[in-house]
Amino acid sequence: MKKGILFVIFLCGFCMNSMAQFWQVSAPKKLPGTVNTAPFEEIMPIFSKDSSVLYFVRAFDPSSVAGESDQDVWFSKRAADGSYSACQPMMDLNNKYNNGIVGVSASGKSLYVLNSYEGKKDLVKGLSATSMKGGKWQTPTEIVIPTLDIEGEFYTFFVSESEDIIIISYKGPNTLGEEDLYVSKKSNGQWLAPQHMGIAINTAGFETTPFLTKGMDTLFFSSNGHGGLGDADIFYSVRQGDSFTSWSAPINLGDNVNSPKFDAYFSYSGNTMYWSSNRDGERSDIYMASILTPPALSLRCNGMDVSTFGGVDGTLSSTVTGGVAPFTYSWSNGSSVQNPVGVAKGTYVINVKDALGQKVSCIAKVGEPLPVQDLAFKHVFDYNNANLSCAENASLASFVKQVEAQLGNGRSSVKINITSSASFVPTKAYDGSNQKLAEARAERMKKELESYFAAAGLSLKVTVVIESAKVQGPKYRSDFEDQGKYREFQFVELKTQ
Repeated sequence: MKKGILFVIFLCGFCMNSMAQFWQVSAPKKLPGTVNTAPFEEIMPIFSKDSSVLYFVRAFDPSSVAGESDQDVWFSKRAADGSYSACQPMMDLNNKYNNGIVGVSASGKSLYVLNSYEGKKDLVKGLSATSMKGGKWQTPTEIVIPTLDIEGEFYTFFVSESEDIIIISYKGPNTLGEEDLYVSKKSNGQWLAPQHMGIAINTAGFETTPFLTKGMDTLFFSSNGHGGLGDADIFYSVRQGDSFTSWSAPINLGDNVNSPKFDAYFSYSGNTMYWSSNRDGERSDIYMASILTPPALSLRCNGMDVSTFGGVDGTLSSTVTGGVAPFTYSWSNGSSVQNPVGVAKGTYVINVKDALGQKVSCIAKVGEPLPVQDLAFKHVFDYNNANLSCAENASLASFVKQVEAQLGNGRSSVKINITSSASFVPTKAYDGSNQKLAEARAERMKKELESYFAAAGLSLKVTVVIESAKVQGPKYRSDFEDQGKYREFQFVELKTQ
């Protein structure tokens, strides 16, 4: 393949929205049908919006308007089996100069072409447009780009689908090598002077055949200045920010696309990419490969509650499926690990990004037990009575059940304080000692509680402590019948903490 074939690239209707969609490609194969021919050269595949028509350039064909040294535009309609055959020359556009169709409008009634329709060969170098009227393509008219002065013999164009960006490959002002890439923007209906696209892309070699994705964030081009497998390889670079003069370091598309020979003219239609290569001979053919969709990135996340109210021992977890490693994790609490630990109650968002730029997010919640409510219980005894059991007293049974429930809902431990009392009314039991009566009430209550929680398997979580046991109340006035006066001091009281 000769780099010297003159052509322009214009994309209308074909796009790759982001590099997340460009991951791997199938094994390359020649375009099926009769487009490729052994003695001639086929380059620059351009498709109608629905891919039903393929336009391409054929060179070194003696049947061209100016003979073998000329290049003409041809077209082919897609057959039912997906192949392209019955190729025909575009007689309305082909003349004795190098012709190149560069794109098709959405309606199919406008074409963009290499400007070789005025003056002598190579006298005017640029871009032109033509439209269909009366079943015939009209004479192309020039698209004016201020200060565009192509010095060399070789140049290419790319016009964005939005028709407000043109990328040009040519030798001109500030060119680093054989040909560099420049960008021209449309403002208020007029094209601006081309700007050099920077040293990240342009080298001392040549950069040619630019192709920009629909989102205008990824640029494909062919170069012999970035190393690679052969004469020229196809690379891609990602735009940095909003500037068209700042790009990432170019990445080679790899040996599924590139060969030891000349590979260029990258474009795609639908899920198929096309390019030209002379890998199998001296002259080029059009090749194709399927763009394989990367495994979709998906995410599940979950939160585990903290164990106590106000605690910070909660955990977050995430599970990624699909995508392409490595993955980056970003939690809303600032953590960048996949499964954070030591988190408090709250709602957390995780954003995950894979190596291709696919992004997913998920929301996880970490809860906590309700605030612990300390419990209280009080029982008033009859005179000389010190016995009280869970089995016989519904209120005491309710108290211990509430303690047990709190422990089951995340409370780590409970301390039960016992306060007991006896009045000054003389007792005949306990050797006539009211103090012994108060102590008996406390000790028997302690034994009952410890027995209950041991049976429930909670001995390690429940501590029972006698806080006080004493005789109190008004002094006895031999008025035993006044029970209301003394009875309220005949009690045992329980409080948790």
